[in-house]
Amino acid sequence: MNGTEKQIKDGDFCRVTSGTHKGKSGTVQDINLSKTGHITITVLQENGVRFKTLGKNVEVTEK
Repeated sequence: MNGTEKQIKDGDFCRVTSGTHKGKSGTVQDINLSKTGHITITVLQENGVRFKTLGKNVEVTEK
């Protein structure tokens, strides 16, 4: 994330813009910093399915 992007926090609604889960969206549930220094998040979709992705692959949006 660069300085102009909104910081991700628990409860935010986000849309995945790149990577394996591109096009999916949901609520941010869990934010972690990996050993390699990357931000990883768990996203809960509206259908109840969760997936993990990198923070750099998502954009915070309005629901």
